[in-house]
Amino acid sequence: MKKTLIGTSWKMNKTLSEASEFCQILEKFVPSLSDNIQPFIIPSFTCVRDVTRMISQSNTRCLTGVQNMHYEDAGAFTGEISPLMVKDTGAYLVEMGHSERREFFGETDLAVNKKVAAALKHGLRPLVCIGDSAQDMAWGTSAETVIRQMKAALSGLSAKQAEQVIVAYEPIWAIGEQGKPATPEQAEYIHVRLRQALVELYGSDSANNISLLYGGSVNPQNAVPLISRPDIDGLFIGRSAWQAEGFCQILKLVEQYQATQK
Repeated sequence: MKKTLIGTSWKMNKTLSEASEFCQILEKFVPSLSDNIQPFIIPSFTCVRDVTRMISQSNTRCLTGVQNMHYEDAGAFTGEISPLMVKDTGAYLVEMGHSERREFFGETDLAVNKKVAAALKHGLRPLVCIGDSAQDMAWGTSAETVIRQMKAALSGLSAKQAEQVIVAYEPIWAIGEQGKPATPEQAEYIHVRLRQALVELYGSDSANNISLLYGGSVNPQNAVPLISRPDIDGLFIGRSAWQAEGFCQILKLVEQYQATQK
């Protein structure tokens, strides 16, 4: 059974001591969380190894990941992190294609595709971020934009490989301090279109096994309305989950909602 993925990326935030405090709070909460929910944390790279160790030792059963990775195993790529280095930290997820990486660091669809292949080659799980701009929304081309990004990321993958990829729809206009979250109806529309594209690529069985997350100003008020939509398989949370109490609150809300659906 496909689990509900609920996670957060810390971006360029948190020192090791702050990360440790976060993990201590999480340690008290997550062991009692429903097994239907799979929490994950993507810390800043300086904290990845320690966060992974702390979570492992406390049986918190969170997954951890990194915010970026190069597609080569080694080489003259100053400042980059290789798949082997990611594995060495104990992390499992690799975030790639975030709009900030695309805008500020020149990450292209081709680079994302190479990173997906490299992650899968080394037993890591890609978390591919895709998103439309405010201009795309104004033009009515949002679905076409994110479907193209997703298809580019998955190009060359078999159905079995594609099932290991997590796709996070993060509208650019919805993220950040000034972001306005998509309504559940807006998010579901895009997720339905993404699922339809996956069915065309891989068939319905594999398409339904691929987790589609929504991210973009997720908060305690909209988390349940979003997760209640049939094609939204999880949530990728920003600043509302940067404090452990906020993350735990959203996890609890999702758990309570799912309990009412049984």
